[in-house]
Amino acid sequence: MFPSIAELRRKFRDAKYIVDEVTLSQVYVAGELKKPVLVEGPPGCGKTELAKAVAFALDTVVERLQCYPGIDEEKAIGKFDTALQKLFLETQSDQLGTDWEFIRSRLRTMDFFVQGPLMRALQHTPKPCVLLIDEVDKVDEEFESMLLEVLSEWQLSIPRLGTVPHKTIPFVILTSNEVRRIGDPLRRRCAYFRAEFPTVEREAEILKTRSRTGSATLQRQIAGLSYALRAYRMEKPPSIAEILELEQVLHIMGINELDAGMRDFLLPFLAKTKEDRKRLTLQDGFASLVLNAKSRASRLNAADLVGAGT
Repeated sequence: MFPSIAELRRKFRDAKYIVDEVTLSQVYVAGELKKPVLVEGPPGCGKTELAKAVAFALDTVVERLQCYPGIDEEKAIGKFDTALQKLFLETQSDQLGTDWEFIRSRLRTMDFFVQGPLMRALQHTPKPCVLLIDEVDKVDEEFESMLLEVLSEWQLSIPRLGTVPHKTIPFVILTSNEVRRIGDPLRRRCAYFRAEFPTVEREAEILKTRSRTGSATLQRQIAGLSYALRAYRMEKPPSIAEILELEQVLHIMGINELDAGMRDFLLPFLAKTKEDRKRLTLQDGFASLVLNAKSRASRLNAADLVGAGT
């Protein structure tokens, strides 16, 4: 699926997607095996970014199936457009004749089928797309079972339409926030990736790659603050995307260094629940987080100096 690991590495770099060599090799092999990838981890740790990076590497699109409780096969696969079928009968009645079997077979074709994400992914041409099945842990076991046919046979069995084979095999990425344990049959069909929030070093690298400020000191302070906030047992710890947004906020305001006095200004971008806001405004909570962030940034700076000296 990918020309080579070296080309995949270059494409990921061009997409500004930071990934280690082991994960890079695993993505490459999963593509060669045409094996779905299940990425499991906490919300906001960058799971869906993998799908975007793979799509960039393949020069294709992401077909996204957003899962939610109660989603049914029609939403995922598609359904017949009865209004279009009726219009066809009304306008083509003279040509159709009275052969009911012929009429019925004519109506039960893809011409009258409104495709959902799963169908579009299997029918995507001329090149495969990336199929992102997002938050699969929110669906029930019955829906999981439906996915098994797609991920093993690369086809869809649909009442009144029959079995629809694939035109291309997509690169499939399933994400899970671990709301519910994914069943073993689905897990067996996937390569399992474990996603966690990045280390301070890795998040500083992400900020450097996507930064607007160009200030390594500020980037490291933000990475340190991100790490401190996630260790603060917040109801909703900040996602990687929110930390990148925080960097943009500071850039807009011309701020080059974190300060405890910024607390009230930064709260809307850091605390997204009532309880988290309350915790960050108690006593010197935010001040201690900023102090922690600067301490971690200083360690990164010191490590760089040691590395430069050797």
